[in-house]
Amino acid sequence: MTRAGGPIRVLVVDDQAMVREGFVEILDAAADITVVGEAGDGAAAIAAVEALAPDVVLMDVRMPGVDGITATAAICARTAARVLMLTTYDLDQHVYAALRAGASGFLLKSMRGRDLVDAVRVVAAGEALLAPSVTRRLIAGIAGREVPAPPAAPARPRLAELSPRELDTLRALARGLSNAEIAAELFVTENTVKTHVSNLLTKLGLRDRVQAVVLAYESGLVTAGPARPQG
Repeated sequence: MTRAGGPIRVLVVDDQAMVREGFVEILDAAADITVVGEAGDGAAAIAAVEALAPDVVLMDVRMPGVDGITATAAICARTAARVLMLTTYDLDQHVYAALRAGASGFLLKSMRGRDLVDAVRVVAAGEALLAPSVTRRLIAGIAGREVPAPPAAPARPRLAELSPRELDTLRALARGLSNAEIAAELFVTENTVKTHVSNLLTKLGLRDRVQAVVLAYESGLVTAGPARPQG
């Protein structure tokens, strides 16, 4: 979450100077966003986050030396900064690992400038960037391949803390359903769904819906089968 009353502080991380300059120009043009620094690799990004305390880190996935995934894991473990990963291709092979490392979402480098600005605002507000349609594409990418081994801390005991309704909500999240779709499926209101989502994130110690989806697969609560047809 951003500091009360202040602009959103952003750190831009990419090994290509021209790419960084383009992102900085776009973000600095927004009245409610300020770029506090730049970094050309993961090691510099980690140091810059500790020195500058940004709200959001725009992080390239592939960089020489310390890559974006390794840097993201370190940043999310040590600080409250939220990380937006940058990829060249939709469902880049590293996206799942990036989300597992603690990233709050991912963006394509081919996005429009206004989409970049909107994404930074969404993540700074404490939300995950992945819309339901993007979650479905993520699930499609997981389907048919082995999901990485669970982290050292077993996820199953943590799931035992959830109520039956919260478990139902988590399963629905992992299938890529929106709040409205979950409400219709569980015969409750959208506000009730929002409450369930908030409660399960708190109980599981997760930042957002993206981490909830990852945990649901890694714990075995949901398995990756054929993706649900879109729209």
